[in-house]
This record gives sequence, structure tokens and C-alpha cells, in this order.
Amino acid sequence: MNNKISINDYKKKDIYPLRDEFQGNNPKGDQIGFTNYYMTINQKPFYGISGEFHFSRCHESRWEDEIIKMKMCKINIIATYIFWIHHEEEEGVFDFGGCRNLRKFIELCGKHGIYVIIRIGPFDHGEVRNGGLPDWMYGKPFEVRKLSEPFLFYTKRFYAKIYEQIEGMLYKDGGCIIAAQIDNEYMHSSAPWEITTGISNEWVFRGDEGEQYMLTLQHEAKKCGIITPFYTCTAWGGAITPSSMMPLWGGYAYRPWLFYSERGEHPTTEEYIYQDFHHNHVMATSNFVPSYEPESRPYACCEMGGGMTCTYNYRFSLPFKSVDAMSNIKIASGCNFLGYYVFQGGTNPKGKHGTFLNESQVPKMSYDYQAPLGEFGQVRESYNRLKAIHLFCETFSEELCSMGTVLPDGASQIDPEDLETLRYALRTNGKSGFLFINNFQDHEKTMPKKDINVTIQTATGNIDFRQLSLDADENCVLPFHMDINGIDLIQATAQPVTKVEQNGKVTYVFLKPEGMKTVFKFESGVITNHRDCTWICDEHKAAELFQVKKEKRSTDILCLNREMADQLYALKDGTLVFAKGAVLEDEQGVRLETDTDKNVFYTYPRGNYHPVEGVKKGDYKEDIFDIWTVDITPKELEVQVTQTAAGRYIVTVPQNFMYGLKDVLMQIQYQGDIGHAFIDSDMIHDNFCNGDIWEIGLRTFADRLKDNPLTIVITPLKEGVNVNVESAMAARMEEVTAYIGNLEKVKLSPVYEFKLK
Repeated sequence: MNNKISINDYKKKDIYPLRDEFQGNNPKGDQIGFTNYYMTINQKPFYGISGEFHFSRCHESRWEDEIIKMKMCKINIIATYIFWIHHEEEEGVFDFGGCRNLRKFIELCGKHGIYVIIRIGPFDHGEVRNGGLPDWMYGKPFEVRKLSEPFLFYTKRFYAKIYEQIEGMLYKDGGCIIAAQIDNEYMHSSAPWEITTGISNEWVFRGDEGEQYMLTLQHEAKKCGIITPFYTCTAWGGAITPSSMMPLWGGYAYRPWLFYSERGEHPTTEEYIYQDFHHNHVMATSNFVPSYEPESRPYACCEMGGGMTCTYNYRFSLPFKSVDAMSNIKIASGCNFLGYYVFQGGTNPKGKHGTFLNESQVPKMSYDYQAPLGEFGQVRESYNRLKAIHLFCETFSEELCSMGTVLPDGASQIDPEDLETLRYALRTNGKSGFLFINNFQDHEKTMPKKDINVTIQTATGNIDFRQLSLDADENCVLPFHMDINGIDLIQATAQPVTKVEQNGKVTYVFLKPEGMKTVFKFESGVITNHRDCTWICDEHKAAELFQVKKEKRSTDILCLNREMADQLYALKDGTLVFAKGAVLEDEQGVRLETDTDKNVFYTYPRGNYHPVEGVKKGDYKEDIFDIWTVDITPKELEVQVTQTAAGRYIVTVPQNFMYGLKDVLMQIQYQGDIGHAFIDSDMIHDNFCNGDIWEIGLRTFADRLKDNPLTIVITPLKEGVNVNVESAMAARMEEVTAYIGNLEKVKLSPVYEFKLK
């Protein structure tokens, strides 16, 4: 199949700085700002990658390592909701302790060099009770989200309390907080009023005062001291986007809210179709109908589906490949600021008086969200796959940020159910650039692409990508006329990942897309390991290293298959570590968090790595890496399960089960409707059964488990349900033909951690 796309008439982007309300300086003289196309730091392009992490939904003992994991995935901004109901559950009684300690969380982000966007409400949603508004607010003689003096009084009081927590941590004071979001989805979205849920159908007011409401809240936030380089607002669905705020976008392909009132199959969505979102004549979609000229603002995101929670009426296993596929789509479509909701899953705190603070359609406590990082720190496939594309954005940000989108004819009108037409797009400056290809579509079974041809027509001649193949559900980014240390890489069927410089030696790292024959074609006169200007990779090798030379210039190229690329971590000193598990680097050194006692890891370049005691050097791997092994004494943990009644079980863990371990994941397989876990009658976790393994991180509860077993209660699925109301005495009796609810298996999986360097 032949596909053609032309950049002959490409016009460079008209890029200019935005007004002063999108700029800010710190005491050191550094400046954060925005052009109409991308974020800048000290006037240089900065590719923002934001990940949502709700601090009050995570035990404070876990915060730092999860922040580091996000940083190791090249997240450079953390966005966090400040849920009003979590901090002022009782009127006038504020709680910023424990998992609600906003100041401590921000300090940890700053410690590890990550910027922060605070989402200050007053309305947040985030599947929190009342969208985050406290229950006591609904007994007041005024409407919420309305510019009455009483509502503003309480909102300003909350803003002032936020400022007390973050004083000195704003960017202007040398801190890491660079933005504040005002309200959320104003005049577009709301949430159930949980006091009435199940009795009536009442919802939190969604607003009707337009820009005046948003601008008033922004003004009051500033008066309270919350002064940031820029302010943000959510823009989708017709939400209000004042010109003084940065409109942020997103995209969810898995939409549980569709099933609040109806049942049926989830539709295929348009989220995996390339668009040009930074174009004044962009094709409008259901999620992108801006109230401003698209070229006057960056196309930036805050809520790309990093995962999705299961709701009672819609339970599914998220395809983890959907996450980096959406990143590919957004980047190609003109996005220079990725934002994932959520990146770090969480567990909702409980209310002080027995109430649960999640809304009723989701689990009472769990907010794991099937996120790249699970609520107990689990590393998911989506996390591993995202590292490669985030490293690409970081390493090549200066080139990428200024490149515009070019689409082939008809690309933005492809029917999402059309799985035959090739989905591709370019980011280019008119001479060089990147070819993006996507073969993932939500709610559809895609097939491998075979022998596809793409011709890029340029002013200096055609660039022909011949006989391209790509496995089902995969995506890739292929370079053309890429500058490789002064050498022109005319084209390659490999995805650029990063560049390593150590001791005067430069190595470019590439990923071999799954199913694709990997070939590099360089400019005339280039020698590749004593061959001509073409290098063909061996599809059977996990890694290949070759050298390209032209005259006095030379560089190494390291090409990895997907499995190796998913294990890649880039350390601050330029060393590359390849390991199964989570690699964490901080001021104390380098650690590996893993669920296996048999650990082998690799480092590149060879001879550069200096391990700690207990790490042993082995043979070389493919003459490219140093290979290392770590001796760990495996820990076997037995668990005792006793059934005490229908759907009720006591689970007893060993004494001192945490000794020598970082964590222990209790992995539960069960059939039923909902699983609940209790310690001494206190619910600690819950799960909507979707067929996946239910996991609970026991480190958080280790002290309580010393004296108390865990109780598992399974609410069964019911068949043939009928409520008999024929009694004369107003009695109701549920009649059921069959119950499905049983605990199949409980396993304790140790989580080890050891120091590498």
C-alpha cells in the first residue's frame, strides 16, 4: 500500500512569546514562560511532561519513592488536586497532617527537581465525594460554584489555608510551584451530590456565570498569596477558558461515565486519530472545540488517560499499550506539553465519622486507576513503555518543540472503526522531522500492518519508507534527516530514544519497533563499521551497537528491541541501566525495587559502572553491556486462609513478614461482585472485580497486622434477582436463584530493594 505526504509547501510556525501573565521569574533570575506553541525555561524550549499524583490518596511513607519513580520516567511536572473535603471535612476544622500534608509533599517534589501544578478548586471532581466540596457546604443558604458573598467567603478561607501550607514554595520565592488550576470543567461538568445518591438524582451545581466566576476566583487566589507564573483551566466540553489562563486539554478512550444511566457496549473513540490541534482551521472533534484561535495558545494537556478506574457499571482491564499510543498521537498532533491523569494511583482516605470520600460509582477507597504506577507503587507495562517516548521528548525537545504537524489528506477524518487505512503524521521543520505511525485503536482488535510504503515529498527529493510493518497495538516514531552528531541520518525504521555523552564519546539510542525491519540510511560518504552508508539490524538481537563515521566525525548507535527498551533507565551521570523493576536514583545512590530475588542487570557504556558491595560482575552481554548480578536470599511467605462464612475469610500473614523486605503485595484472586478487606472491622481497601488480580500493599498496614488478621469479604454476583414486595406488612425480600462469590487464591509476593551504586 502506497501513502504519500508532502512538505514542499511547509511554512514554519509563527512562534512568539505570550503575554506577561504566562511568565514568571524566581530569585535566581530563572524564567518560566510560554510561547504560543511550547513552554520555555530561560527562553529555551522545554517539553513539559506532567503526571497527576494525588498526595492525599497515598500514604505519606510512600510519597518520596513514588515521586522518584515518576522522575525516572522523565515526568518533570507533578499535578495534584487539593481536595477541599479532605482538608475541611468538618466546618472550620482544617487537617493538613499525615497523607494530607500538602507542604511536605511539595517539599519532596522540590527536593527532586520536579515542578508542581496545584489544582486548588474549589470544585475538583476526581471521583471524590461531591467533587471535593465538603458535605457541610450543602446546609448553607447559598448555591455552590456561584459568586455569592457567602460562597466566596468559604472559598477564600480555603485558599488562604492552602497558601499557609505552600508559603515560600511558589516559583517566585524559589520554590517549585509553577501554576495553579482554577476550579475544574466549570459550566461543563459536575458530580453527584453524595448525600442524596441512591435516594434522588441530585448533582452539584455546574455553574452559570462564565468568565466572571473564573476570573473572580483567580483574583481571590492571588489576593490570598497564590501567585504563580501562570494559571490553568480545563478546556474540553465547552468549559470556560478566560484569556488570562492556560487552557489544558486531554483525552480518555475508556469512559465509565457513559454507563451511569445506560448499559451496552463502549463505543470506539476518535482518540487514536491524528489531528493538527495547533492550527486555526483544525477539524473540530468531540473533545476539541476551543473558544480561541488554536494557534494563539499551546496545545497542552493535563488529562490524557494514563489509566482509568473501574466503576460499578463498567469494569474492564485497561490495555496498557493504549497509554503510550495516546502520547504518540498527541505529540504528532501538535502537543508540546503532555499531561497524564493519573500517573500514580491512590487509595482514598476515609472520613472522620465513618463516611467514605469517593463518589458512589467507584470503589469506596481504591483509586488505583490502572495507572502506570499502581496505588502501592506497582510498576505497570504502561510505565515501562512510556520511558522511551518521554526520553525522546526530553532529549530532542529543542528540535521537536518548534516542529509543526503535517497530515496526509483525509487523516483527521479516518473513521475510528477503519482499521485498514494507515494512520500516520509528521512533525517537521520543512527539512527534517519525524514520521509517527499508530496501529492502536481502543475497543477494537487491530491487525499487524504489513509491507506499507510511505513517501515523504520534500524540496530536495523524496524520502521513501519502504515495506514498513508494525505489530498490532504498536506505535512508533521514525526520523528523517536527523542530525546524528553532525552526520545526516537520512531515514531510519527505528525510534530515537536518547543521546548519551560520556568521556567524549557520544551514543544515540534507538528502539526497534515491534514487527518492523530496522534499517538505517545515512548520507553519502558515511561508513558504518567498515560498510557502506546503510546498516541493517539483526531482528533476533535484543541489542546492537555499531559505529558511523564520516571524515573526523564518529558516533555510536545502540539499537534496542522493545523488551530491552522497556528496561532502560537513564542515570544523571549518563550511565544507562537495564533492569526488570523500578530503578530509583537520589542523593544516596541508585536502588532497584523488584519482585524477584534473581536479579541480573546491565549497564552501558562498559567499564563505567562502579557498584556497591554485593553486586557482582559477570560476563559481557553481546559485547555491549557490563552484566551484573545481585545475590538476594529469597523469602518464602506462606499465608493461612480460613473460610468463616459464605463469602467471608480470615487471612493470617506470618509474624515479621516485612523483615528484610521493602513491601509485600497480597495478591487475591476471587470471583464475585466486590471485594472488601478489613483489619479489626476497619475497612482498609476494596476492589470492583474485573477479572484481574486484586493487590494490597501490606507495608502500610504492617503494624496493625501484627495483632490482627485480615478479613476478606466478597459480595457475590447474583443471578435471577427478584425483590418480593407482596407482604401486607411492607416487607421486602430479595429472592436469588444463584450466588457467585468465592476466594480462589491468596498469595504473598515479596518486594525487594537493594542498592546498585
